[in-house]
Parts: sequence; C-alpha cells; structure tokens
Amino acid sequence: MGLWDRLKNELVDIVQFLDDTNNTLVYRFERFQNEIKYGAKLVVREGQAAAFVNEGKLADVFGPGTYTLETKNLPILGTLKGWKYGFESPFKAEVYFVSTRQFTDLKWGTMNPIMVRDPEFGPVRLRAFGTYTMRVKDPAAFIREIVGTDNRFTTEEIVAQLRNVIVAEFADALGENRIPLLDLAGNQKEMSGLVAEKMRPDLEKLGIELPRLMIENISLPPEVEQALDSRSKMGVIGDLNSYAKLQAADAMRDAAKNPGGAGAVMAMGMGGVMAGAMGQTAYASGPAPGNAGPGAPPPLPQNAPFFLAIDGKQVGPFEMGLVAMKARAGELTPTTLVWRQGMHEWTAAKNVPELSGMFAPPPSGPPAIPR
Repeated sequence: MGLWDRLKNELVDIVQFLDDTNNTLVYRFERFQNEIKYGAKLVVREGQAAAFVNEGKLADVFGPGTYTLETKNLPILGTLKGWKYGFESPFKAEVYFVSTRQFTDLKWGTMNPIMVRDPEFGPVRLRAFGTYTMRVKDPAAFIREIVGTDNRFTTEEIVAQLRNVIVAEFADALGENRIPLLDLAGNQKEMSGLVAEKMRPDLEKLGIELPRLMIENISLPPEVEQALDSRSKMGVIGDLNSYAKLQAADAMRDAAKNPGGAGAVMAMGMGGVMAGAMGQTAYASGPAPGNAGPGAPPPLPQNAPFFLAIDGKQVGPFEMGLVAMKARAGELTPTTLVWRQGMHEWTAAKNVPELSGMFAPPPSGPPAIPR
C-alpha cells in the first residue's frame, strides 16, 4: 500500500453508509485503525442514525443530516476521550449506522400447537401465523441490548427472538380472553392489537417497536377440521332421507356412464335400493287418495291397514285389531274419516263395511220372563 493510499484510509473525509440491502439493521463503518479525521463530514440519511462508540462506551448519536465532526458536535466523545491534542489530530472511534426505517413482511408462527380450552369443543390445539413490521426506536438501547460488537447485524438475527415473544403473548391472550373457537376469525384484528400492546413494554427495553402486527390465520389440526367439516355438512344437508336419495341417484348416474357390465349391474342395484326407499317412504306417509299414477300397483287385499284422520292429522296405518281398540277407546267414531289402499277417497268409518259393526249399539237385555 502506498503512502498516499494509507493516508487516505487513515484520514477519512466522509463517514456515511449507503445501504444496498433490505435486511441490514446495524452496520459498523470500517476504516483503517478506526481513525477519523478531525473536521470530517458525517452524512446520516433519512431512515438512519449514527452512533459513536469509544473504548466500549456509547457516546454520541446523530439523526438524519450532515455534520462536521469537531468539538462542538461531539461533546460527549470529547469528554470521554480527552485527547491532549484536542481534535487537531485524527481520533479513533467506532461508528455504527443504525437503520430506523420499518422492516416489513416479517413472518411469525407457532412452531408447536397451542393447547386451549374451548367452551363448546373442549380442549383443542391451535396453530397461528401472521406478519409484522419492525423498526428500531432507540438506536442507543438497541446497540447496548442486542447488537453489541457485531459489525453487521441483520433482521435474520432477531426475527427468531421476536417470533418467540409474539407466540408467547398470543398464547397468553388466548387463555385470558377465552374467545370461542368459532369466533376467533371475527376477532383477529382485536387479538392482533392486544398481542402488540402486551409486547410493547418488553420491546421498548430493547429499543425496538412493532408498528403493525397481523394474525393472518388460526388453524386446527387436520382431524379436527375434518370433524368440523362433517358437522357443517350435517347442518347444510338437514334431511338425511332426502340426502340419501340424492346420493343414490348420483351413484346411479355415475354408474350408468360406465358401459361395462359392472356399471350396469351397479345401476340396477342402486335402482332397486332407490325403489325400496321410495316405496317405504310412500307407505309410511300414505299416498293421497285418488292420486294413483299410471303404472301403480293394484289395490292391496281387504285386510290392508287403515289410515285415520284424527284432529285434522293423518295417523296410521293401523291393523284391524288396533282400529277396534281405538273404536272402543272413543278415538275412532262413526264420523271419523278413514282410508286404505284400494279406496278412492276418505270415507266416514260408519260407511266402511269392515268398520261399521264396531259402532252397533249394544244389545238390549233379554225379554221379560212370562208369568
């Protein structure tokens, strides 16, 4: 190294840091033997702060601007150093440039599930993740508490610690507020603000702050999510009988698309199941009289059970023995409308031959014995 080059390195005229990265929090200005020329220019740009460290002690901190490094601008450093030559000769000091801008889109998330007690589902395990922004609020505290003598400190060196703090406060907020699981989605913004506020005192001691913290998602284990999906399906389906018929019809349609024998056999089998299900439903509810469509089966034998119209509602079917019991109990009267398969319309019980005898007056006593 030539004499001129060495002098240029020893007597730095401009102290500045042009950051071409997106993750540098602190950068130590490098120069030969840490010597800075008296009267050198210090350039601190927007989003930066410059901190002078002398013999391990933090001295002066400069905000954005251009400064001439002389006694009036370095009062604390001058007091700490006390050179016998004043500032007329080069002085030694470490200069740390601290980025005070916001670092965005930093990620956080739970490495392991958090166990919480839900009022509806009981103990459940939750996972959560989101993003946050960070900035250095107090450069002096940040250097003292976090950076130390690191010549280049990046966001990767602190995000793990911040993630742990966020997760701890998030778990604490979940336990304290006892928000039901199904209501968490509607309270994510409030939860985010609560977690950020709980972290603020601890972060201030480190010289940093989180201007924005977001909870983007709160999820359950896959098996719990599947159970919830099944429960939601049940609520949407409602009538299981109708749903079963729909599923059978869909299966028949899919099987019919298969031209092979297996598809035809499956379609025939599913058709039989559908016919049986529909027949049972029709028998249970009773078809409306006179509405037998084309292709309907012939009337059942005369001993088919009866349907009764009691209090305006259709009840039954009842076998003849039960019908007789209802007649004796007074539930079936001569004017009660009845119907069974083979009849064209509802008819009063007294007009049905099989039932009219149930309402005959009891026989009078025997005649008087002649004297």
